[in-house]
Amino acid sequence: MTTWQTVRALVPRRSAGLPPGQREVRTFPRFSDKPLRWPPPSGPVELSISIEGEPITHLTGDQLATMDQAEQVGDLHCVTTWTYRGLRWQGVRLSSVLAPDMVAELPPFAVAHAADKQSVIFATDDLLMPDVLLATHLDGEPLDQRHGAPLRLISPSQYGYKNVKHLTAIDFRKHEPTSTLGPKEHLRARVALEERHASLPNWALRLPYRFMIVPTALAAERGLRTSPESDAAAQ
Repeated sequence: MTTWQTVRALVPRRSAGLPPGQREVRTFPRFSDKPLRWPPPSGPVELSISIEGEPITHLTGDQLATMDQAEQVGDLHCVTTWTYRGLRWQGVRLSSVLAPDMVAELPPFAVAHAADKQSVIFATDDLLMPDVLLATHLDGEPLDQRHGAPLRLISPSQYGYKNVKHLTAIDFRKHEPTSTLGPKEHLRARVALEERHASLPNWALRLPYRFMIVPTALAAERGLRTSPESDAAAQ
């Protein structure tokens, strides 16, 4: 796809059946709050789950592969107003890797950590929704660097930044963690309720966010092409 074709595919368009304020794009972009940051090196799946920093379980890719696999098709809604439809994710339900007695004891908040040094905060109830997935595959193929390899948290009812790429750890907390994204991060970020920002109104955000889509996606692709792993693969 040429740059011009990519730009055309990234221009958001009105489409029936989308949540409030969303527009459809025709390609699934690599997208990031820090688009020029290199993606982390590829590696095996390693997920640590803890409460207040005390480990309660640790999962590897081999362990996840032996668990009941789930597949779901859904849309990803970015907080910047773009939506890409019909993504087919495969992995393991987050709720299924936690014992029932463990779930009953979980504190009300959580923070998810990623290998790219991103951290995202959650209400525990949102993480325990039945469609929240620890995804290892997308459209029948293992996740790649562009979309969160080797493990991605998929939370369909929340905006895209809650769908944490390169997931490495989830730590449950008694008190709401401080967001590393500041007021840009809404604790719940529920798409249906258009919870885009912790304090600013939606009408003030839709248009500025929409203008960010094409330049951010193009910058993120550039960051991917210039990553050390990409350079090594080309040699």
